[in-house]
Amino acid sequence: MAAAHYDVEKGGRYSPPAPAPEQQPYPQREREREWVPWFVPVVVAVNIALFAVAMYVNNCPAHAAASSRRGGAGACVARGFLHRFSFQPLSENPLLGPSSATLQKLGALVWDKVVHEHQGWRLLTCIWLHAGVVHLLANMLSLVLIGLRLEQQFGYVRIGVIYIVSGVGGSVLSSLFLRNNISVGASGALFGLLGAMLSELFTNWTIYSNKAAALVTLLVVIAINLAIGILPHVDNFAHIGGFLTGFLLGFIFLMRPHYGWMQRYVRPSEVKYTSKKYLPYQWVLLAVASVLAVLGFAVGMGMLFKGVNANDHCQWCHYLSCVPNSRWSCGK
Repeated sequence: MAAAHYDVEKGGRYSPPAPAPEQQPYPQREREREWVPWFVPVVVAVNIALFAVAMYVNNCPAHAAASSRRGGAGACVARGFLHRFSFQPLSENPLLGPSSATLQKLGALVWDKVVHEHQGWRLLTCIWLHAGVVHLLANMLSLVLIGLRLEQQFGYVRIGVIYIVSGVGGSVLSSLFLRNNISVGASGALFGLLGAMLSELFTNWTIYSNKAAALVTLLVVIAINLAIGILPHVDNFAHIGGFLTGFLLGFIFLMRPHYGWMQRYVRPSEVKYTSKKYLPYQWVLLAVASVLAVLGFAVGMGMLFKGVNANDHCQWCHYLSCVPNSRWSCGK
């Protein structure tokens, strides 16, 4: 039983006012779904597992004796405790990994095999292989730092499509310019995620508060990573191809409702807002990016399987992947 209430000033019994009729609460601001990331962790696990498989297939100790008899490189690295999983000699692979022959056997990108032996599947399989422990750790750390946040915001389907298609896009551009080298690694797919982050910033411009800071920071990160690609033995064409592919796909898959739509429930009733969830410029960017992405892949694939050497049509493009100087040469 509730205790009696008294009006202290008037000395009378106090009757509490009747409760106000229950009011319908204002609808809350529409909140975007936050996904639990699993695609990125699975990709990391698969890459690590495939690297272990590559080292098992490589079996450096079994080939060391024959190689030394032919005057090959020195002994396997860490043979004493890694045994079959030991690394190739540093003079052959300074990244602590398998031999080039093993990588080719498992699906590395080789222009001659893609074009003349019709092994187009290598455009996809090469992004799951890595040349060594250093290569693997650098790429997987970058994937975790970039991919987890994107997957939380946009989900595994959209990020998965961008990651894989960007990887293939990087492989296509790499094959058009580099014919004498094999290529492996997830760098093209990672640059695709960076490109998607940039286009996501543009297409969702209205929802960002510190636009200039976000844009400058992202451009600096992209520029530094592309600059690293001009060093020798780094496939910058895969980086550029992946970045351009991801940049276009970001306009297609990462479009968000504009700021006015997301704030429509928390604004005063007298403030008008547009009833359209997306702004016209977002649809224009999506349409243009879709056309360019389809045309880019169609032209790139057509040139690749016809055996076209893109260097014949762009005499200076080889500088995008390696700039020779007094400290190193880029080879042929």
